Amino acid sequence: MSQQHHQLHDQLKATLTRREEIAKLRRLVVNPPTAIDFSSNDFLGLTQNSILRERYLNELQQLDRVLGSTGSRLLDGNSQYAIDLETKIATFHGAETALLFNSGFDANAGFFATVPQKGDIIIYDELIHASVHEGMRMSRAARCIPFKHSDVNDLNRILMDLGETTNNVFVALETVYSMDGDVAPLPQIVATLKKYWPNRENGHIVVDEAHSTGVYGNNGRGVVAHFGLEDEIFARLHTFGKALASNGAVILGSNILREYLINYARPLIYSTFMSFSSLASIKCAYDMLASGETIPIQEHVHLLTRRFRETIYLPMGTLLPSDSPIQGIVLNGNAPVRSLAKYLNNQGFIVKPICSPTVPKGQERVRICLHGHNTFEQVDALVAAVHTFFNVKVPTGGIHPPSSSSLESAKL
Repeated sequence: MSQQHHQLHDQLKATLTRREEIAKLRRLVVNPPTAIDFSSNDFLGLTQNSILRERYLNELQQLDRVLGSTGSRLLDGNSQYAIDLETKIATFHGAETALLFNSGFDANAGFFATVPQKGDIIIYDELIHASVHEGMRMSRAARCIPFKHSDVNDLNRILMDLGETTNNVFVALETVYSMDGDVAPLPQIVATLKKYWPNRENGHIVVDEAHSTGVYGNNGRGVVAHFGLEDEIFARLHTFGKALASNGAVILGSNILREYLINYARPLIYSTFMSFSSLASIKCAYDMLASGETIPIQEHVHLLTRRFRETIYLPMGTLLPSDSPIQGIVLNGNAPVRSLAKYLNNQGFIVKPICSPTVPKGQERVRICLHGHNTFEQVDALVAAVHTFFNVKVPTGGIHPPSSSSLESAKL
């Protein structure tokens, strides 16, 4: 190895060492196969679902091609199968059109890097996903302004400060946030924008539904559909790698938006398109959603969430104010959350500690996710293990549902 390579490796190692010292060093881990999953984003448990597996294998048997797409979609990677799948997804979500991307990161980055025009303004929730930040970093927008997490008053303050503008104003948010599990006040955000643009003249809401797909709305159509706001949203992102046990993503919007992204979204233009096997998996997952087969699973997930929240008792710390399947036990300090997570891991439960500075100091937490494949008995066992860790007995009279205390939100 040359001296120059030695120097570069020393620099990289020093950077990694500094990252480890502040507890931000990332590592790849393999979960024990016999442990109970309370960590993944497999909200409906479809990765373990025998019906989806059978549908998928049958779909592959009927396809003439099941392997690679052979190229970018603008060259040789497109197919009638992909176009039909987009039509199916758009119809299911009540959208004009749909456009598939290889990942949610690609979709968000491609959208925000190209759709905002020169001089436009992007107002974004301070907890928006890193992929949106990546797109904004490359965009032509004149200003990118954060608003306090899910704070409609702060959003309104920013809109008032903008005054009248002929430029487009984009408001970017997620419908369910991955670290805190809270649901965005979407109806109030829509109403706030209507005060300034009654007919959606140049105010545009863009939502990321990655963590609500399959979990919220009729047949799992998402939070936008739950509130009946499909016509009020300029663009919606749905991903397939969480509740749908697949991979990839889709942007829902108008025909013009779809055509524009095909022409300008670089992640779409310059990436080999996903394989037929991936498209088949997405199709089969949507077949299950549309048929109603996942409705009992969806209901079960919310019942598990309620069971968890109503039976857990914390003598210290706080339960995140979340009604979604994403829950969290907030403790003060990295050491306590690591200790609790390690104890639960040793008891056979997969959970992960989320430490500062990933979250604000004093709001470190053990993140807990509930799934369609979990049982009430497993949730009860998890709660019992938490009680054992804290060496507490359930108070006489039972457990009272936790209050929704306000917390400074996690920053990803």
